[in-house]
Amino acid sequence: MKRRFRLLPILVGVAGLLFAACGDDESADAAAGDDAKPTVVVTTNILGDVVESFAGNEIDVITIMPVGADPHDFQPSAQQANEMRQADALVVNGAGFEDGLQDVIDAATDDGVPTYEAIAAIDTIDFSENDHDHDDHADEDEVHADADHADEDHDDHDHDGEDPHFFTDPTRVALSVDGMTEFLIETVDGIDAEALRVAADAAIDDLEALDTDVEALLAGIPEERRVLVTNHEVFGYFADRYDFELVGTVIPGGSTTDGASAGALADLADLIEDEGVPAIFADTSSSNELADTLASEVGDIAVVELFSESLGDADSDGATYLDMVRANAQRIADALA
Repeated sequence: MKRRFRLLPILVGVAGLLFAACGDDESADAAAGDDAKPTVVVTTNILGDVVESFAGNEIDVITIMPVGADPHDFQPSAQQANEMRQADALVVNGAGFEDGLQDVIDAATDDGVPTYEAIAAIDTIDFSENDHDHDDHADEDEVHADADHADEDHDDHDHDGEDPHFFTDPTRVALSVDGMTEFLIETVDGIDAEALRVAADAAIDDLEALDTDVEALLAGIPEERRVLVTNHEVFGYFADRYDFELVGTVIPGGSTTDGASAGALADLADLIEDEGVPAIFADTSSSNELADTLASEVGDIAVVELFSESLGDADSDGATYLDMVRANAQRIADALA
């Protein structure tokens, strides 16, 4: 009995230490909860980099698409789909850009996740606004109007509708930063509105400086050489901002999932020769096979890769949005000047 009484103070002391430890753990968990940032999921790595640049101090940014992903056919993992549906907010490009993600985006929105389309902040253009009039450069007898071309599936591609690739113009991205900032302030709890607006203003200054740099890089290209042949219709906003003309695309549409007919490629080859186009601009995030085939057909023409719908690797000259746009401008200037 005496031994039992001697053990009692020891047991009480141990119990006290255990309760204290539990209390400390709970306090630590509560403190961690107080310090935790809201989570915002962003679909594309281009927008993810932009959002991180001005909101990274206020939110945890989760970017769904990895470097090199083609946003037109990217499919999320089950974990990524769950992250989108559990987020405090969701930022997407919009205008049908994320084809493979649309069902998950819709599901997250239906679950009550506040969702913002970055393209909503800008005045958009349609694909048809930068279409080139082929009739100006070919006689009616030389337009490959053979019966076997007349029924090609090229005619089935939709060249109309809203162009989602606004991010090729940094001035429009600056507008989207303003829109995303106000969306986050209005819908996400725990954000320091004043701090976020200050950071957004700094990011917009960087984008405006980038626009000035791009204009300077492109200044040496004469007007008659400000023509672009691209892998697919992705540089409409770039052309609109910097006075270029899109004379043709290898894949006749706004998505890399579209196809290209033999007849359409033959017509484009003739157009390239008529225009004296020195380069075809391909995509780093999709296959160059058709562009290479077309270049071989034409002869004496370069295939130049641009960062079109994805950032580059960390060690590339397109690792951030600012770097990507500047690198594209430099490559276009080198090819066309």
